Amino acid sequence: MQVTSIYLSPPEVARRYGVDPAKVLGWIRRGELRALNVATHTGGRPRYRISPADLAVFEAARAAGPAPKVTRRRRKDAGVIQFF
Repeated sequence: MQVTSIYLSPPEVARRYGVDPAKVLGWIRRGELRALNVATHTGGRPRYRISPADLAVFEAARAAGPAPKVTRRRRKDAGVIQFF
């Protein structure tokens, strides 16, 4: 299997997001970021490559949405008068 240069390595993704490459490997191992293992030996050290499409899916899943609306509940007065 030949991987073209459009695929990114974990260190390249780490530089893009400003994080440590170990964090990118953690995302891959947890299944949050999909990657291809292009290592020649299956039992050896993995060599991951990430496609731009998988990176876009990862970014969309982690994108910040609108802040949830906070509803405040009022205390029930039990007939107590508080002096401050």
